[in-house]
Amino acid sequence: MSVVLVTGGSRGIGRAIVEEFAGAGHKVAFTYAGNTAAAQLVQAAAYQADVRNFARAQAVVAEVQASLGPIDVLVNNAGIKRDSALHNMAPEAWQEVIETNLTGTFNYTRALMKELIRRNGVVINITSVSGVIGMAGQTNYSASKAGVIGFTKALAREVARFGVRVNAIAPGFIDTDMTASIDENARKKLYAQIPLGQPGTAKQVARAAVYLASEDAAYITGQVLTMDGGLS
Repeated sequence: MSVVLVTGGSRGIGRAIVEEFAGAGHKVAFTYAGNTAAAQLVQAAAYQADVRNFARAQAVVAEVQASLGPIDVLVNNAGIKRDSALHNMAPEAWQEVIETNLTGTFNYTRALMKELIRRNGVVINITSVSGVIGMAGQTNYSASKAGVIGFTKALAREVARFGVRVNAIAPGFIDTDMTASIDENARKKLYAQIPLGQPGTAKQVARAAVYLASEDAAYITGQVLTMDGGLS
């Protein structure tokens, strides 16, 4: 039984990952930004944190390990979108997305890496198909998620000699509350671009995360598992 820390675990893909690991018998903790009501619905140890804050990341890691024990698996899932055409994009929208999605991934991985090296741990980064192929109106989001892919591949090479595995999952269109607000006409157009003709589910992504953390994936590192129905 492992101790798992998931960032951004109160809703959507993050919540599904928390529930899937917990259902598999692991001890699970997660961070959430501000939605306390949503966090209270998740059956795991919750820690309020802005992933952009490195000092808070260090504190969360220390608190989780004091409560649940040494952390074996880190899932960097926390992410935001601030979509806009580049010529209309506010500098703040660029900074918030890069700092949350990319710097947040650095913060928690850096805060935990020495422990993961001691324990031959696992890092799983949730990136996006937007980081693989780019999406119009998402230069900030695509850049941040492409950065996560580069981070994943570089770190995997760096820590493989310590027995630490680092992989990423790149979901495409996943049916979550984040995508529920998309206009029906836009939704139909998007489905038409997906070879499988339908969105994926958060549970499918969560199961992939559990697999990548398992012994069955012990020879997999530095990889990006793209789950997009063939979109890319």
